[in-house]
Amino acid sequence: MRPVFIRASGWLLAAGLLAADPSWAQSRAEQYVQARQAYEEQASAYWQSVVDKRRLRNAKRRNSQEIQPDDYVLTQPPAYTGPPRPPELTPERDPAPPERPPEPVVADFLRHAAEQFRFVPQRPESELAFKRAYARAAVQAGLTREQVVRIYAFETGGNGTYDVQSGLTHPRPGSRAVSSAIGYNQLLSTNTVGLLAEFGERFVAVLRDKAARLIGEPKQAMERKIAALGRMIAYSRSVPRVWSAHDKLAKTTPGGMGIHAAILDIDLGPMLQTQKLLNSVLFARTKGYAAPLTGAELELLNLTGDGNGIDMVLMPKAWRDRVPTANFFQQSGYERNPIARRSVTVAGLIAAIESHMDRAAQQPGARDLAAAFSGS
Repeated sequence: MRPVFIRASGWLLAAGLLAADPSWAQSRAEQYVQARQAYEEQASAYWQSVVDKRRLRNAKRRNSQEIQPDDYVLTQPPAYTGPPRPPELTPERDPAPPERPPEPVVADFLRHAAEQFRFVPQRPESELAFKRAYARAAVQAGLTREQVVRIYAFETGGNGTYDVQSGLTHPRPGSRAVSSAIGYNQLLSTNTVGLLAEFGERFVAVLRDKAARLIGEPKQAMERKIAALGRMIAYSRSVPRVWSAHDKLAKTTPGGMGIHAAILDIDLGPMLQTQKLLNSVLFARTKGYAAPLTGAELELLNLTGDGNGIDMVLMPKAWRDRVPTANFFQQSGYERNPIARRSVTVAGLIAAIESHMDRAAQQPGARDLAAAFSGS
């Protein structure tokens, strides 16, 4: 019963105490406990129905069956509307968990890369140089300027640098990184590990082609980079190719953290970020979506995961203002995501993404990235 007790913030214990003392009958405390219990039961049933409907849609798609509006939960998540918690019901609180260690930052990734792989990323001579390299990689992969610039605008607010880390976009005294996400597409360290594990040979081939056109010290430097990349690829493949294993490697080992320094390299960084977007485009094609993804549609896949994202992309536009965004999140993720909650429906979520992109795309960094495509 302990997990349920914690989730309900003490109302189960309160219910037992109240039931044992008839003098509390119909008191404000009892009314609160009853209302809260009713809400928790309603919320649990709602989120289970979201899971059940998602499983049904997945099964229908596997069997090439047509999806209907009723295959989604068409009501909004329940909200608690009962009486407020009375002061006499002070919830039991568990001891505060130990403080999490600070999130690793760029300096940590660089240090581990040098120590574990003898890898020092070749940093760009300027921000514009990185943008141009990224634009070239994107064009070669078949991505459009609209896709790339608008994803950059959404993820960084339109002014992010190639080495900016989540939480440090506008650093102030006391600012801390909130995740390992770095760069124009805010790739996590887990993404970098997974991309090297899956596409390592492709990245090596590109570098070898560049090395073949170089001479002297630049050629030797590229060959050292290729050797270090080979060591990083081997380490990324030391665990099964599943997200959980890559996540553990990236977050808990010096080698996993060191691999993330590749995102800062003028050759590797653009390829890694491009491949992350290209994976979503290719995923959409495997699901039968042949039209070019708009920036907002691509962000849907980025924001909710390819599976839930493509569910929204494939949805007929006539349904989008009827289907709640809750259908595409876990309960905890939905409750932490203000955009999903405020948007209410799929149509609202897409409109919110597009509006944010429109504003951020006017920022100098986004305009510079758009201009970089002209010379790619």
